[in-house]
Amino acid sequence: MKCEGECMYLLTIKDGLVTRHIGPYVTPKEASDDLARVLSACSDRARWQIHALESPAPISLEEHIKSRGIASEAAVS
Repeated sequence: MKCEGECMYLLTIKDGLVTRHIGPYVTPKEASDDLARVLSACSDRARWQIHALESPAPISLEEHIKSRGIASEAAVS
């Protein structure tokens, strides 16, 4: 995933039926550095991933409503 501008990162741990999201972190290195601490509380079978979170593109309310197909008529009195 390519981030344009600033990104934040989440550490996702799946341990059996439990999924934990830890963060946010400023860099993937910070998430990686915290991994040993977080995994110490998990079972040996726990799996992990580091995810980049992108900021949503700024759009107007009108554009958002149109993209969802919602009628945007308003009564004016």
